Amino acid sequence: MKTIVLAGLGLTLSIGVAVTVFAADNAKKSVTGTLEDSYCYGLMGAKGASHQKCAIECAKSGIPVALVEKGTGKVWVVLPAKNASPYPDDVISKMEDEVTITGKTANKGGVNFITAEQVK
Repeated sequence: MKTIVLAGLGLTLSIGVAVTVFAADNAKKSVTGTLEDSYCYGLMGAKGASHQKCAIECAKSGIPVALVEKGTGKVWVVLPAKNASPYPDDVISKMEDEVTITGKTANKGGVNFITAEQVK
């Protein structure tokens, strides 16, 4: 009898954890950090005010924008709020600046994503 109860409890806990994980995917969240162009930041370590002009041109040309989270260094790939849309002007104009982005988040294959629904 104990075995059945323990198995049932384990199954219930497993389902609860799975529901929590799936519910967290695409959750809306705010992340504060610095906007970087992923090519120069990732391959050359370029960042900061002296790199701003280049970062803006890279974002305009479609190179993915990264948000490097303040305090943790966690990197988020910034996506437009809608599919098949360019980055909003408030992302491009704030490259290399510290911003707070609010949007839907997801983690796929170890990569963090956030949609730029609001940029402050």
